[in-house]
Amino acid sequence: MASKSVLNDSKQVERAVALIQLGARLQVLESETDLSYERLLRLYKEVAGRSPSKGQLPFSTEWFLTWQPNIHASLFQNTYEYLTKVSAMEDIDAVMAAYRLYTEQIAACGVEPLLSITRAWRLVKFIDNNMLSMTKCSKCGGHFVSEAYENTRHFECGLCTPPARAGKGSAIGGILLH
Repeated sequence: MASKSVLNDSKQVERAVALIQLGARLQVLESETDLSYERLLRLYKEVAGRSPSKGQLPFSTEWFLTWQPNIHASLFQNTYEYLTKVSAMEDIDAVMAAYRLYTEQIAACGVEPLLSITRAWRLVKFIDNNMLSMTKCSKCGGHFVSEAYENTRHFECGLCTPPARAGKGSAIGGILLH
């Protein structure tokens, strides 16, 4: 019988605390740590000062394909993919680092983030499971979240070809187009 590692336990608690501080849902903590549900629940209440949100995680890939969420998701995913290529971080640590960088960049633009840490984590899972992919825009060369089997030859991103009503509303998370 293997003895329990205090060091590993400490790392698991540290990771859970970091995820809670970023706003992760309890299901993400359960999936990404070895801590028990009861312990995560107590930790969540202690760190966040409230009970965790209830309900299922977002499961639809469609949200990531709509115009503004796609731009935000693509920024996050490009950052995540870069971090996983240049570092030896575990996947969840790369998700957290990429999410922090995403929120910093969005804040620097004076825009509210549309992507939560839970949606960012889900996006990585969708791409890992070939439910979504990254496709190169034929106009600007940037890589954007797209359907898994997108026709890459004529793909145009939402920045190069915004929808007709883009920039007309006052939706939070909008990007000014000049």
